[in-house]
Formats: sequence, C-alpha cells, structure tokens
Amino acid sequence: MTASESLARAHRATAQFTPGERELLLRLLELPTAGPLETGGRHPVRLWEAQREYARAAAKLGFEVVSHRAADPASIVGDNVPRLVKDTAQILPDFLGCQPSLVLRLGPQLPRHSTVMFNVHLDTTSGHDPVRFDGARFHGRGAIDAKGPAVALLAGVRAALAASPAIGAETAVIIQAVAGEEGGAMGSFGTRPLVEQGYVGRLNVFCEPTGLRVLSRSTAAMTACIEVAGRDAIDDEPGKGHNASVLLGFLAQHFARLLPPLVSDGQVCIAGLQTGPMHNKVYGNGRLLLNLSYGSVASAHRMERALVTALDTGLAEFSERFAGAPGLALTAAEAAEITRLEWHKRGLPALSPGQARPEDLAVDELVQDAGLARWPADEPAFTCDAIWMSGVPQTSTVVFGPGSLGANHAHAAGEFADLAELEAFSHAVARLLLSFTHNTIWS
Repeated sequence: MTASESLARAHRATAQFTPGERELLLRLLELPTAGPLETGGRHPVRLWEAQREYARAAAKLGFEVVSHRAADPASIVGDNVPRLVKDTAQILPDFLGCQPSLVLRLGPQLPRHSTVMFNVHLDTTSGHDPVRFDGARFHGRGAIDAKGPAVALLAGVRAALAASPAIGAETAVIIQAVAGEEGGAMGSFGTRPLVEQGYVGRLNVFCEPTGLRVLSRSTAAMTACIEVAGRDAIDDEPGKGHNASVLLGFLAQHFARLLPPLVSDGQVCIAGLQTGPMHNKVYGNGRLLLNLSYGSVASAHRMERALVTALDTGLAEFSERFAGAPGLALTAAEAAEITRLEWHKRGLPALSPGQARPEDLAVDELVQDAGLARWPADEPAFTCDAIWMSGVPQTSTVVFGPGSLGANHAHAAGEFADLAELEAFSHAVARLLLSFTHNTIWS
C-alpha cells in the first residue's frame, strides 16, 4: 500500500469516539490524580488505578504493558531536580510510590527509527470540577490537560490500525502515560527516567494543548527565591526591626520593570510574595518567588546573570530611596546584608530547534505530508516534559495536541474539552502515524 493510499484510507477511517472511549474518559476524569505537590499529600492519588484503566483500554488495540512502576529514588537526586520535589519527598514517605508511570507498546520492539513515542500525563492540578458530558463537551479537571488527549490518542491509533496493517508491525508505537508533570515536578520523576531508560522513538509527540499546531520547541523554567532574613518589630516601633514587606514589595516592582525587556524566548513571572498575615507587626522575614522561563541554555544563563544584577541594583536603589524614611532607615541601611538569592529550580534543559538537522527537517516533511499546521515562529512556546528530549540522538520531538491551555481553562475551574476537538486530534494522530510509516525519510 502506498503512502497516498494509506492517507486516503485514514481520511475515510473513523476517528470518532466510540461509546467505550467516552466512558473511559469520564472514568479517568472522576479519578483524583493530582499529586502531592499539588495537594500537599492531603488527598488520595489514584494514578495506579487510572493508569490500569488506560492500559486495559489500550490492550483492546494490541498494546502491551512494558513498564508500570514508581520511579527509583535516585531519579530525584541531582542539581537539576526542583527543590520542591526533594523537600516534599523527604516529608511524604510514599511520595514516589503513589505516582507511578506507565509504558505501553504496540508491536514488537523495533529499532528507534521505526518507532513513534507519544507522551501524555495523567496527573492533574488540584481542584475538583463536577465531571459530566453534555453530548458535545467534557467537563472536569484534566479534560484538556491531558486526560482528554490521552483517550483521543487511543482513538487515533485505532483509526490508524484500521487504515494500515503496517501500524504495529512495521512501525512500533510507544505510549508513556506519566505522573509528575504538574505541580512543578517538571517531569523529573515521570518522563525523565523513561527517556533515560530508552523508551523513545524516532518521532516523539508530547500531547499538550497546541490548538492542533505542531510545535518543535519547549521552554524550561527556573525558580528564584529572594529571601529576607531580618528582625521583627512591634507596630508601635516599626523602625526597631527590618520591614521585609516593604523591601520585597519594592524588589518585586523593580524586577517587573527591569527583567521582561531582557527576555527573548521566555517569560518573567513575578510570583508569590510572603511575609506575614498580621496588621500589628512588622515582619523582618519573608520571600519573593520568580519563575523565569527560557528557550535555550544560553538564555537561561543570561537570565541568571540579569537577575543577579537586578537584585544588586534594586537593593542599592532601595537603600538610597528609604535611607531617611521614618521606620525604614534600619532596613535601608542593612538591606544587602539581610537579603539573599536562592535557586529553587534551575539547570533544566530546554527543547530548542536544531540547526538544520536532518531529524528536524524530517518533521517539516511529515507535517506537510500529514496536512498539519505549524506553530507560528513568532508565538512563544510553553513549558512541558518535552524538555527531556533535548540532546537525545536520532530523535525528533514535537508538542502537539487539541485545545488551548487558556481557552479551555486548563489548571483552573471550568476546564473542558469539546468532543469535536478531541476527535480532530484523533484524526491527526492517525495521519501522523501513517505518514511516518510510509515516508522513507524516517528510515
């Protein structure tokens, strides 16, 4: 069968959800799978159960379970593991045990050049929305990010199998159904160990909402903590202590003004500011968090240096401006002494486009062959687990999925996924698989 014949059959093959696939998605949405980083360990995490449900549905298509287990503790050791992951794992003894990852494979274990890998995460952010399907739209946490795409992926593989017997024979399909994508884990104990164990393909598709546009890059992020460790004071004599609220508030505005213009391929997020809740006290201790995303390691290093410089200039400006201010003279005089910068997360790779690598040029041909759209070059990318494919040889990696993080209310109350957009993704998955299988540039 020729490539054009297979694609023609793919267009005729149905990628519409079956009743069983609709029921599967509703069951997955009902299962709480927000991890301890999201819930603080206060709620059960039913990822084992969700992944078993998913594996049973995939088995009907011929998928076999290759691995289903929690990550080894060694996976969360290292400078590029977020501090939050390390700290939480120390507090919660079952931190890794309740967050397994699943690997499925369709077909024999073929060489990398004959394998396609799909990555989808089944953990969600915290919060519970009523789960329902009204005939056109699925509602519930994870509907678009990313339980809906996970089920749509199976529907797409089903359509591809119906269109060509080469799927699962000449082309192996791996699915990583992972934990540890949300909550700031950054894939450190989910996707990362699986990539290091070799569960990858020549083509690797990370199923995240891109509006059905193929994105070949992914930012990473680093988290900086500006901490003030001073002395408290009573409200009747505020000048006797250090005022962390005023100092950190000043620095927050300073960073918000100075840093964004220096970013070329990421975002600056001035995040949480914490000192204290009382009205009758001056807080001498507090912290300010910043999240800085970047599209390359070189950009990350530039942002690190820029933040250090901005902190120095901000402290100098604060000291000069408030040296004579009643109640703030001590804070102004000792601002540099009581303030320090700590990195809670840094050193993560970013997925950057290669310099005209044959692997990346092949993606362009595949996208064109499958009739898919590309993510606009001038539109910022976002952060996802695809960063861990950076530098993996003989691979091409894309981020591709239905819907929009913003428009579909991902990570927020009211998250939804329209059946039509999930089925459109299923159809696109089928075309991708058939184009990969019958295009000789991938061999």
